[in-house]
Parts: sequence; structure tokens; C-alpha cells
Amino acid sequence: MSATLISSPVAAQDEGPIKVGILHSLSGTMAISETTLRDVMLMLIEQQNEAGGILGRQIEPVVVDIASDWPLAAELARRLIEVDEVDAVFGCWTSVCRKSVLPVFEELNSLLFYPVQYEGEESQRNVFYTGASPNQQAIPAVDYLMEEEGVERWVLAGTDYVYPQTTNLILEQYLLDAGVAEDDIMINYTPFGHSDWQTIVSDIVAFGSEGPKTAVVSTINGDANVPFYRELANQGVAAEDIPVVAFSVGEEELSGFDTAPLVGHLAAWNYFMSVETPENEEFIAAWHDYIGSEDRVTNDPMEAHYIGFNMWVEAVEAAGTTDADAVIDAIVGVQVPNLTGGIAEMLPNHHITKPVLIGEIQDDGQFFVVWETEDLVPGDAWSDFLPESAVLEADWTDPINCGNYNTETETCGGSEAVAE
Repeated sequence: MSATLISSPVAAQDEGPIKVGILHSLSGTMAISETTLRDVMLMLIEQQNEAGGILGRQIEPVVVDIASDWPLAAELARRLIEVDEVDAVFGCWTSVCRKSVLPVFEELNSLLFYPVQYEGEESQRNVFYTGASPNQQAIPAVDYLMEEEGVERWVLAGTDYVYPQTTNLILEQYLLDAGVAEDDIMINYTPFGHSDWQTIVSDIVAFGSEGPKTAVVSTINGDANVPFYRELANQGVAAEDIPVVAFSVGEEELSGFDTAPLVGHLAAWNYFMSVETPENEEFIAAWHDYIGSEDRVTNDPMEAHYIGFNMWVEAVEAAGTTDADAVIDAIVGVQVPNLTGGIAEMLPNHHITKPVLIGEIQDDGQFFVVWETEDLVPGDAWSDFLPESAVLEADWTDPINCGNYNTETETCGGSEAVAE
């Protein structure tokens, strides 16, 4: 990872360390996914400190546990900024977490790097979206299933909150526009931590037995995935019959599964641990060395933190300060290596460029890449497939400087989402 570490010979102008907040769930339903994101941030900070820190100053991590509690996340975000005086925060997984903390970052003019795929329909000046937007994950996954697997019927299964709801709103419209009949789309939502999947999986099996090829597009989050996949196996749902493509199941989640019955099911991400590049090999080796175990896996949101952290370091060095306004101005256009052999660029809409990969679950808990985009895909803040969003664009540079710019009326409507 030395290629992206920045060593500064400049003498520190300010005294003391530069503080970075780490805002993740270390307990509760989302701990299965988020604990490893805390760990990788601590590794990245340690490595940067070994390379000289930033602007000649060391970086001090400040870790909090938001405990899968979204109001608590907002309280702790405020404490990180006001009491601990952090200069940037890396955190959240769910969109309800991000939306809960977003007003705090806007009010206090601080920086949040958000590392997980999300539903789009948002661009905020103080947030950098280093995970995928729907055009970098959900839409390509559906295209793959249509074109390569011949899928004609669709089960959109998600956890009952904003990310699955809005993503499925986009996907439903996309499918209807592609000629899919309403009766060939089944939508189901379950609460966080849902454990009794017998009836729902039975409904999926019945829906898929009506003739045309059926697939499940899963936006199920957190530890509910464990009993969901277990029930699929219990009811004999094989990938060749009803494939599941997941947007929130990666290597970390699979490490807790008996993966043998899941072989052949799919996930859509922008990174897999199995990708063979020098950058990824170096990252994995550094991770295993840091964590002290070769059994610990890497995953897509970890790569997003890797990219986001290195972009922040670049921007701070370029600005010569950790001041939020200066970093916001400096970070647009910053380019750093990703782990799949390409370059990630921060766009004016505060999203980044990414490859899109479809991976097939193997019996060792890794993914075999069965499809990927030829080029990097720029992240869209606003969906082209929702009429109210298609006319909007986000650009946080002059002269637009707006997260919700209406290209028809040429007016700024603000930064909040229009689709919930």
C-alpha cells in the first residue's frame, strides 16, 4: 500500500495530533458487517502514521460504538465533532444511519466518508460517498441476470428501511421500463434482525415455480442474512433454480455461514478479495499482518474506506490544512488507486468512479468473478430512472455548487433526497 501513502516532510504548523473519528456499529445487528471497518481504519491510520502522518502530524483515531442505534449515531457524531474535535469521520453502514447523522455534519460543517453501497437520491456537501450508487451495483446486476441468466421474474427482498425501499423503487421502474409485467415483480420487506424466513422463502419458491426464470435481488442487511440463506438451503433453493444476487453480502458475512449450500448464488460489488492484482495482494498481506490472522477476509466496504482515507490524505496535503471547507474544495478531482487495478476519482457530485463486478459464491466463502464492466463507472447521485430525479444533477464546484440542481429550471433545490 506504499503507493498511496503520503509522507510529509513539512514541519507541523499546529501542535498535537490530527483526530479522525470512526463511527461504526461494534454491537447490535450491524456489528457482523461493521466491526471489520473499524479494524481496517485503525490499520490505515497506523500505516499513515508510520509514513510520517499528515502535514508532519500524527493521526489519532477516536472510536465510538453506535450499537446499531441510529439516534445514538447522531449523538456520537456530534460528540466526535464538538467534544473530541475530530477533523473527519469515517463511518455508518446503513442509509438510516447516514441520514440520521447527515444534519449533524451539515450543521457543524464537518466531513463524513461513507463507505457502503446506497440508494442514491442524495448529495450533500459534507459527505463523500465512496460506496456504490445504484448505477454502480443494482442496475448492472439486474442487467446481468436478464442478459446472462435469462431472468424474467423478480423478487425484490429487502430490510425495511430507506436503502432497500429506494433501491427497489428504482429497480421496479427500471424493470417496468424494460417490459417486465407488474405481476412478474414481487416485493418483500422485513425488519432488521429478522429471523423467521420459512414463510417468505416458501412464497419465493411458489412465485418461482410459475414458469419463467426467477431471481431474488437481495437488499437484506446485517445478521438477518444468516437465517435467510439457511432457510433457502433448508427448502432446497439452488442457485441454478432461483439465483440470489445480494448487494449487502460479502466475504465478511459469508465467513459466518456454511457456504456449501450457497455455491452459485451471486453478489454484486465493486471489489472482491479474490481479485488478482498487485495492489490487492499487498493490501491483503498488510491486513493479515495487522490483524494477526490469515483467516480474516477483506471486502468491498473495506476497499471503500481504503480509497476514501487515501483521498482525504491527498486532499489535506493539497490544501495544507484539515479545515473542512479547504478539504472539500481540494478533494474533487483527487485520484488514488483502487484495489482492482484501476484509479478511483472523486467527482464533483462527491461520488467516485468504480468498476462493477458480479461474483459467484464458492464453497470456500470467496467469490469467483463471472462478469465485470469494461470501464470504470461514474457514480450517479440521482437516478435516471425516476422522473423526479432524472432532471437533477449534483455538482459541488462553482458555479453550480449544489447537490440538487434542476437542469430544466436551472435552479438549486437543495441537497436532500426527493425519493424516500
